[in-house]
Amino acid sequence: MRVGAHVSTAGGLSNAIDRAVQIGAETIQCFGSSPQSWAFNPVPEEQLIAFREKAEIHDISPAFLHAIYLINLGTENPVNVKRGVSSLVSYMHLASAIGGAGVVFHGGSHKGAGYDAIFRQTVDALKEVLVASPDNVDLIIENSAGMGGAIGSNFLEIGKILESVDSTRMKVCLDTQHAFASGHQLMTEDGVEETMEEFDKEIGLDKLVVVHANDSKRPFQSGVDRHENIGLGFMGDGAFAAIMSHPAFSNVPFILEVPGIEGKGPDQENIDKLKNLRTKI
Repeated sequence: MRVGAHVSTAGGLSNAIDRAVQIGAETIQCFGSSPQSWAFNPVPEEQLIAFREKAEIHDISPAFLHAIYLINLGTENPVNVKRGVSSLVSYMHLASAIGGAGVVFHGGSHKGAGYDAIFRQTVDALKEVLVASPDNVDLIIENSAGMGGAIGSNFLEIGKILESVDSTRMKVCLDTQHAFASGHQLMTEDGVEETMEEFDKEIGLDKLVVVHANDSKRPFQSGVDRHENIGLGFMGDGAFAAIMSHPAFSNVPFILEVPGIEGKGPDQENIDKLKNLRTKI
């Protein structure tokens, strides 16, 4: 179980490794472009090489890319569906080029149309992405907090998508705050056990490849996506002790997406909290 963080790529993609080293991260996630723009500029070859070399030197792995926030596979606008597919394909190629494990993405929202109404569109889009992508990286859907008709707000929805896409490269990222906000009781060992039994039934534990480790600024079952530093939110240290001690997570990397103690993003203090909990397993 490696502990790491989402870090900035400001100044060049390989700088993400430098920042990961500074905070003691063992695994990494970053954006490959501006998360609020459709624009995607090819990364210079020297940056790709530098990223791979630095990651190997500092033993930082696996590496994940997080897709841009504009992607909505449930949109009624066919142009934006195509843009979403194109963006994911670009990210999948970049993930392969840096020796990464895959691309984590949010499915988007059906905007009130209902899950069933956008199901086939979503599945077809994901199949299109996988066909156009390298076969050595995974496409990783993240569970949502349930806000605004979000796609994948429960394990049953995600499981049906994976079943229909029917690819060994379609995997899942479990965000702890999103799971908590959508109604999964994670504060106790029994709650974590119940959650992971449901995950296994609806999705399969073999599909879980990364955890987004985030406490919650909002109460249980709020349906709201608001991350807090580890131990300082409504979940608390006990939740992460229970989560990390569950056997389903024993070989799964944990990526922090917290605001940081000084509000500058994931930091060494949050990394150290998870590492300390890991030593008690």
